[in-house]
Formats: sequence, structure tokens, C-alpha cells
Amino acid sequence: MEAVPPPQPLIDIDSHGFWNALADGRFAMQRCSTCRLFQHPPAERCNACGSTVAYEELSGGGEIFSFIVVRHPTVPGYLDDLPYVVALVELDDQPGLRIPTRLAGAEPTDVSIGQRVQIALVDLAGGNHTVAVFELAE
Repeated sequence: MEAVPPPQPLIDIDSHGFWNALADGRFAMQRCSTCRLFQHPPAERCNACGSTVAYEELSGGGEIFSFIVVRHPTVPGYLDDLPYVVALVELDDQPGLRIPTRLAGAEPTDVSIGQRVQIALVDLAGGNHTVAVFELAE
């Protein structure tokens, strides 16, 4: 039986910069040209002040704000990974800037709120996309 690949990202006019940066080995998000706030998910203009935005690289560090342990198959392509952790990571680059992500390489029992994490870029199976996951920092 052939394995089901994980879902592939839907890249649109607002998110193409995010995905292109990942493909180039960089972790970048939109940043406002006026108020200088980062934002995610991407949008045509700044969600805070309506000004123009451009992609800017981030440090890739953060801490776990919240997390869940997925124990039952809910997303095709991740059956062999059960159980796995999905975390809400608050990035170091801006207070309140959070991104939902998979936490790679960690046992669910070893994960706790407030732990330091670092970005890892991995190639997504079944396609030609690079995705951002996080790993526990050492």
C-alpha cells in the first residue's frame, strides 16, 4: 500500500514570499514598513496600521507558548509520526508574535510550556516544498 503524503501548502500572492524564503533556507515573515511589526499569516498590508509590508528574516528562536499532543490520525501523511506535538511558539523577534508548528524530534512527555525552541527547515514529503518546524533548544 502506498503511503499518503502530507498535505502540501497552498501558496498564494500573499504567502509566496514566506514559502520562497523557506525554499532558500531562510525563515522570514512580513514586516510593516511603518510600525515595524511582524505579522503572520501574511496579508496584502499591515494588519495593525495598513501600511506596506516586506519579508524580513527572523532569528528562528522562541519559546513554547502552548501545545497539544496529537494521538489520533487527523491529518493524512502523519500516521507514522503519532503521537506528535503541535506547538504555538512565541518568537523572540517580537512579543506576541506566535506561529503554530510541529515540534520535531521530541517525546511528548519531554515538552512543557516555556521551553526554548529553535527553527528547523525540513523538506515536506510528497512534494517539493520546505516547511518550518521547531525543535527543542539544547
